[in-house]
Amino acid sequence: MKGIRDTSSETYRQLMGNGLGYEIPKFQRDYSWDTEHWDDLWQDMYSLNTDEYEHYMGYLVLQSSDNKNFQVIDGQQRLTTLSILVLAVLKCLQELADKGIDAEQNIKRKDALRNSYIGYLDPVTLISKNKLKLNRNNDDYYRNYMAPLQSLPIRNVNVSEKQMRGCFFWLYERIKRTYATGESLAGFIDSIVDKLFFTVIKVSDELNAFKVFETLNARGVKLSSSDLLKNYLFSVVDATSPHRSELDEMEQLWSKVIGNLGSEKFPEFLRLYWNSLNKTVRKNDLFKAIRKEIKTKGDAFSLIRELNNSADVYMALQNPDDDLWKGKQDISNHLRELKLFRVKQPFSLLMSAYTSLEESEFKRVLRACSVISFRYNVIGGLNPNEQENVYNTVALSIRRNKQFNIGDLRDIYPDDERFESEFSSKTFKSTQGNHRIAKYIFAEIERYKYHTDIDQGSDLYTIEHILPESSGDAWNNLGYEIIERCVYRLGNLTLLEKSLNKETGIDGFTDKKVVFAKSSIQLTRSIANYYNEWNEESISARQKRLAVEAKSIWRLQF
Repeated sequence: MKGIRDTSSETYRQLMGNGLGYEIPKFQRDYSWDTEHWDDLWQDMYSLNTDEYEHYMGYLVLQSSDNKNFQVIDGQQRLTTLSILVLAVLKCLQELADKGIDAEQNIKRKDALRNSYIGYLDPVTLISKNKLKLNRNNDDYYRNYMAPLQSLPIRNVNVSEKQMRGCFFWLYERIKRTYATGESLAGFIDSIVDKLFFTVIKVSDELNAFKVFETLNARGVKLSSSDLLKNYLFSVVDATSPHRSELDEMEQLWSKVIGNLGSEKFPEFLRLYWNSLNKTVRKNDLFKAIRKEIKTKGDAFSLIRELNNSADVYMALQNPDDDLWKGKQDISNHLRELKLFRVKQPFSLLMSAYTSLEESEFKRVLRACSVISFRYNVIGGLNPNEQENVYNTVALSIRRNKQFNIGDLRDIYPDDERFESEFSSKTFKSTQGNHRIAKYIFAEIERYKYHTDIDQGSDLYTIEHILPESSGDAWNNLGYEIIERCVYRLGNLTLLEKSLNKETGIDGFTDKKVVFAKSSIQLTRSIANYYNEWNEESISARQKRLAVEAKSIWRLQF
């Protein structure tokens, strides 16, 4: 994988041995695991000592220049919790020794486990030199109280320190109940450290780490690329400012952005925002572009404030029912269409248009994006990368000139001939998303041709396959190959009331026509009026007529 210096499978014993050290970047998020996570981990640990041979702990992404001291780019919650687990075992061993139970041997066990998995404790100062260093908000508590097994304070601690304290005692109580002797306590740790294994990815710098995140996220492994960006921005501020107040302000702004978006949506939002202001950047090059532009404290604050302001707009664009669109039905309808089409490409343009244009012009941009998305994406299934480049170019033009020229979108607008041809052969397999799109198409054509208003989102209507998906004896004359070719074609579909749909089933066409004639939807009634039989020629002819109507409905004037 591009950007990776080394990938290996390592046990917890291997990770913590040979004088290796790990540091959570100082501005990464605080410890946040709660009871649900602790219980999952404990059940896994318990299973390892009963009937499981090994347990996979997922990815660790580490950054290092010397293969000895590592920054933990992803995996800090797991490593921190495992360290707390070991400390809970040390406390149990210390209590046995304090009670005079095999005291000498239990102190030796405690010291051996500490040296192997926690670190060195100075016997005079009781200052711990730990294998794991936590972030700026957690390390003092971990180093001064938890690692030396001091009394853990309750007052004047932050939220994440309370979580760490809670984790320690939650695990301690279960370990104490389960393992009564020093030998069993040491055996518990000695067993799990060889059975817990990680996929360890080592990178040389933050840029490669970000590429790893984006590559793995594209494969469905969700890692915290937003945390990496946060650490970079905070590091820029920290390097140029001695004032804690500025870091606190940065923390508040960051928390507002993530609170509004959620950490999973943040990377996509960031890329769309960036591309609404700058030349198009692909996912894997985004961090490089940001690092190149954001070099000073002022740059970092400017970016985070603009992100904070834009996050509300971005979330509103995702939600047709947002309060921002109250009383603006046209805008809501077009946003609902984009959501139905499941397209993301126009949003850098829409963010730019909303910020830079009057509302009437923003509506023009929004309608253009909806029409193009229908022609280009839904019906054409064309390459979205080329489309995104055009949208981003227009976004920059709008920011610069404060005006919208619809002709700038001509390159991604399939012409009438191409659109009509693709519409005439379009198929929609039976999925929930495709059924919603088909309902939308027929409702729009019905409205255009017959001026009948139909709520395509209503549960009163469904998509009927005129030639049924499971065809009975009445359709045997068509033959298997024709049925396979035609059953999902748009011309074979129609909108029908659910109450009437129950009457059709796999009936032959003659019986279906009787049902269709009862429909309030004129497109469906016309099937009963115009067709004597239903075959491949009928389906093709109907779909071509629908294509002519569609060409007039989903159209832009240049």
